[in-house]
Parts: sequence; C-alpha cells; structure tokens
Amino acid sequence: MQQLRRGERMTELLKQGQYSPLSMEEQVVVLYAGMNGFIDELPLADLGRYEKELLSFIKGRKPELLEGMRTTGALAGDAEASLKDALAEFGKQFATTKA
Repeated sequence: MQQLRRGERMTELLKQGQYSPLSMEEQVVVLYAGMNGFIDELPLADLGRYEKELLSFIKGRKPELLEGMRTTGALAGDAEASLKDALAEFGKQFATTKA
C-alpha cells in the first residue's frame, strides 16, 4: 500500500506546467523529496503547492545547492546532507490544507 501511495505522489510531482518546465536541479530536489519519504504524509491536493513553495524555499535559503547541482551535474556528499536538512526544515513549516 505504501508503495502505491508513494507512486501516486510521485506521479503528481512529475506534472509540470506546459510552458514552465523545471530545470534539472529543481527536478532533482522535487524527486529526491518524493523518493525519500518527505511527501508521504501530504495530501495529494497539496503537492503542487508543496513543490512551488519548496523550490522557493530552496532558492531563497540554499541557492548553493541548486548551483552546485547545475555546475557538477550531481548530488553527492555534503550537498545531499544539506538537501536532506533543507527538506526536513521546510517540512516543519509547510502547512497542509487539512491542518
């Protein structure tokens, strides 16, 4: 059941606006959040807003993460740990519609 629920959430995260595709590094952040359980408890209806607010949060507080992925083409070592920390921090402040 958990695998199916995560699959639903990943499908929702993969949807992109017709004229507003995400950059590679933005996709990595969003997919990492989905694949590592950061969205498992969120309602499907909130995932679009979660994605937008998460990317805004990362751009504002951790722009070096995106720049590092853009220049190296990878997420490794300290960058991965920093991303995990940023996702945990953002998760604490994100308010779902059911809250």
